[in-house]
Amino acid sequence: MPTPDNTHWVILAGGQASRMGGNDKGLVPLAGRAMIEHILETLTPQTKAISINANRNQARYQAYGRVFGDHLKGYPGPLGGIHAALHHLDAEWIGFVPCDCPNLPDDLVTRMASACQADTDIAVAHDGEYIQPVVTLMNRRILPKLEQFLDDGDRKITLLYRQCKMITVDFSDQPRAFINLNTPQELETFGQPS
Repeated sequence: MPTPDNTHWVILAGGQASRMGGNDKGLVPLAGRAMIEHILETLTPQTKAISINANRNQARYQAYGRVFGDHLKGYPGPLGGIHAALHHLDAEWIGFVPCDCPNLPDDLVTRMASACQADTDIAVAHDGEYIQPVVTLMNRRILPKLEQFLDDGDRKITLLYRQCKMITVDFSDQPRAFINLNTPQELETFGQPS
């Protein structure tokens, strides 16, 4: 069973960030610090093991921790980072968060881990309205399914989840925890009163 101590968490920073003008989202400044620093500030007290999946600026990301890139070419999206992590890390349970989500819950890891049963393949955060498909905790046994899914040319993450034993984890008490900043405009208005 997963616990905060036996899970390994990965910050997914491997995308092209086309909506952010091609700027590497994890390194974009937010309130005077790189966005990834906000993620690390929240995650670090919650778990012992954190790595970063990045395909660009790997030397800069190494200042923040262990870095690995996708094994698959052509920026296959979050599934590329998930695939690489399942190959690269030896933990049985691996969690994922996007690099553009600076408001993550302080109890994310505990809540995700404690929701899992022995037969859970994937736990996905739910904000009360929608699932947050990239905020997830997975058992490495999904790797063969993921590889088949990718070999078939599929990239839509929720389609993979339907092939697995998926549970949702309720974060409806923190609906703003999963706001992600995809564009310079969203970055600019983040934290301002609405």
